[in-house]
Amino acid sequence: MVEDLLAGAWQSIVFGAVGIALMAAGFLLVDALTPGKLRELIWIQRNSNASLLLLANQLGIAAIVFTAILTSYTDFAKGLASTVLFGVIGLGIMALAFLVLDWLTPGKLGEVICAEQPHPAARVSAATHFGAALIVCACIA
Repeated sequence: MVEDLLAGAWQSIVFGAVGIALMAAGFLLVDALTPGKLRELIWIQRNSNASLLLLANQLGIAAIVFTAILTSYTDFAKGLASTVLFGVIGLGIMALAFLVLDWLTPGKLGEVICAEQPHPAARVSAATHFGAALIVCACIA
């Protein structure tokens, strides 16, 4: 019984670390997709457009990791590998969704996201980002 608890605790720690690493990668992804430094845009300039996009990204990655763990293989190594794989796929799909939306709309979406004034396109971009993550969640389940 204690061994099962310790094994479960260890697996929780590892899955948690993988989830945090994927969310950090999501931060870097949004930073790469938008001009300027995301840290400065959100924490210093208090840019609501950039924070909305990052919020959608972080929730999207969390949903993907959650779904991957919930539907995981009984074998820990396979479950961990699938969580990492689907997390990386999710990041790629979200980046692709951002680029397609940028291509379909006037101007540069990254510049709109960095604008000081709230912009409706930021909400559309956030919804597209999160929607892409939900598609990956459905594929996992």
